[in-house]
Amino acid sequence: MRAGIVVFPGTNRERDMAIALSHATGGVAPVMIWHKDVSLPPLDLIVLPGGFSHGDYLRCGAMAAQSPVMRAVAEFAASGGFVLGVCNGFQVLTEAGLLPGALLRNAGLRFLAQDHHLTVERNDTAYTSDYEAGRILSATLAHGDGNYFADEETLDRLEGEGLVAFRYCGPDGEVCDAYNPNGSQRSIAGIYSENGRVLGLMPHLEDHVDPLMGDVDGRPMFDALVQRLSA
Repeated sequence: MRAGIVVFPGTNRERDMAIALSHATGGVAPVMIWHKDVSLPPLDLIVLPGGFSHGDYLRCGAMAAQSPVMRAVAEFAASGGFVLGVCNGFQVLTEAGLLPGALLRNAGLRFLAQDHHLTVERNDTAYTSDYEAGRILSATLAHGDGNYFADEETLDRLEGEGLVAFRYCGPDGEVCDAYNPNGSQRSIAGIYSENGRVLGLMPHLEDHVDPLMGDVDGRPMFDALVQRLSA
C-alpha cells in the first residue's frame, strides 16, 4: 500500500501516523507531502493527520482546506481514492467539503487530552473489516474543537446510509450523554463519505498500534486498509 501524509504548518501527528502505517505495511514508510505541493505521487491512501494547521487561529482546518495540495486531494477523492483524516485532518476534510458537517468547540469549552471509548458501527468497510461490529475500542482524544455538528437532515442521512463510522461510548459500550466527551451530535466520533472511501474521525487510533502504547485497538484499522489497498 502506497500511503502519503499531508503536512501543514502546525501539523504535529505525522510521525505517529507514519509509525502506525509502517507497522501495518511491514516497514514501508509513507511519503510526506508538503501543503504547498500541487500534485501527488502515485498513492493508494492519503492521510491528513492531527495537529494545529496554521495555528488554527481562524477556524480549525479552515486555512489548511485552502492549501494548494487540497485541490489534488479533492481530485484524488473524487476519482475514488481513499482519504483518512484524523482530528485536525477531520476538521480539514469538513472545511474542504469532502465530508459533511463541522467540528465546533467542545461543549465544555475545554481542551480534552484523555483516553476514551469508541464503538465500531459497522465492519463492512475498508477501514473496519478487521473489527467486529459493536466492538469497543480505546482511543486517545486530544482536541479543543471536536464537537461534531450537522443539521438534522444530514444527521438522518448519515444514520440512514450507514455513514457513521464510530461513536463515543462508555466502557461497556453504552452510548449516552454521560459518555459523550465533547457534545458531538448523536455521539458521533467519525463519519464516512457516501462511497465509504473518505473517513474522518477525531480520536487518535494511530496512538494504539503497539503494546508499548498501552493497547493495540487501532491496529485493525490500519491492517484492514493494507489488506484492502494492497490487493
